[in-house]
Amino acid sequence: MSAVISNTSSSMSAYGRSNLRSRTLQMDMLLIMVVAAILLVSAVMVTSASISIASKETGDAFYYLKRQLVFISLGAIACMIATRIPTRLWERLHVPLLLAAAAMLVIVLIPGIGATVNGSRRWVRMGFMNFQVSELARVFVLTYIAGYIVHRQKELKETFKATAVPLIVLSVAAMLLLLEPDFGATAVLMATAVGLLFLGGMRLRYFFILVAGAGALMGLVAIAAPYRMKRLVGCIDPWADPFGSCYQLVQSEIAIGRGEWLGVGLGSSVQKLFYLPEAHTDFVFAVIAEEFGFVGVLCLLCLYGVVVWRVLRIARMAAEANMVFQAFIAASFGIWMGLQTFINIGVNMGLLPTKGLTLPMLSNGGSSLLVALAWLGVVLRIHHEASLSGRAALPKSSASSSKVKT
Repeated sequence: MSAVISNTSSSMSAYGRSNLRSRTLQMDMLLIMVVAAILLVSAVMVTSASISIASKETGDAFYYLKRQLVFISLGAIACMIATRIPTRLWERLHVPLLLAAAAMLVIVLIPGIGATVNGSRRWVRMGFMNFQVSELARVFVLTYIAGYIVHRQKELKETFKATAVPLIVLSVAAMLLLLEPDFGATAVLMATAVGLLFLGGMRLRYFFILVAGAGALMGLVAIAAPYRMKRLVGCIDPWADPFGSCYQLVQSEIAIGRGEWLGVGLGSSVQKLFYLPEAHTDFVFAVIAEEFGFVGVLCLLCLYGVVVWRVLRIARMAAEANMVFQAFIAASFGIWMGLQTFINIGVNMGLLPTKGLTLPMLSNGGSSLLVALAWLGVVLRIHHEASLSGRAALPKSSASSSKVKT
């Protein structure tokens, strides 16, 4: 009798632990804290960079701060929702998500639906905001690429024919993005997808052929448009036309130069006072460099470096747990984060041609922030599932991960 009671008690205890475990999210707290720090910097610097232009345009000096806080809040909600969705659902829907991405990229080109800003038709008006569809379409296309790699991984390692399908998908997506036109988003999508295919086991000779072909295509696209050639030449020698096509880059370099080692102090930037266009969006890094100097920039780079490191570590955890699709999804987020951060900072410093790309999770921009935080939620879900699998190498430090009851 005592043995029966003991067995029953053990079963109930095991059931309780199992039930609690199923309702507990295994969270990477270091990643969450670093992202929270970036969002805090975002709120402060968007306010600092926009306070003059907001006062002039709207009469409310904190207009852009209020909008940024709204988008941060909505992004946090989207992130939490994404952590509750099993990642196997994304894998099952990778083909429909690709079709949804194509539909969005086509719809935005239709007059009356797509909103035109500064000569580009990239947005769809959604009440209080203009949503840039390329942000979400990029995630859906990369999700399809990840699903394709999982189902065709053996063929990718053996034949070039298996590479043709993702190449066609990327070519169509690139064509639709260039019709907007959005050269920057096209370059980021192509580079991230090529990185995923390389991680998926594509043979090196096929990889180099693909890289060479993509590079040649981007070069032809740049040469075909005179304004893109002006940007390219301006990147090489911006001071040749400081008041024309290179004005924005010159003002950005002046801002970075004024920052020196420790900066001029928060709120004391001069370049943001109607000299530097898009100071609170694409060129917020220049304002950070001016106000906080080299030390502040180095701290910011460390924050982004930790995010990329932790995300790629989650990708490795998923791979060790034999969650191949999830590993590629996490890797795509890490590659995108590192690549777009590098491009944005390179543009601000004059190392790369000017492109309309935000600094991830920091620049003012609702659609970019919403999609990035929702995508982060998917990565956190991958961490949770890999941790519960029992096959992944869990973090050794208790500070790096934690259980959150939901």
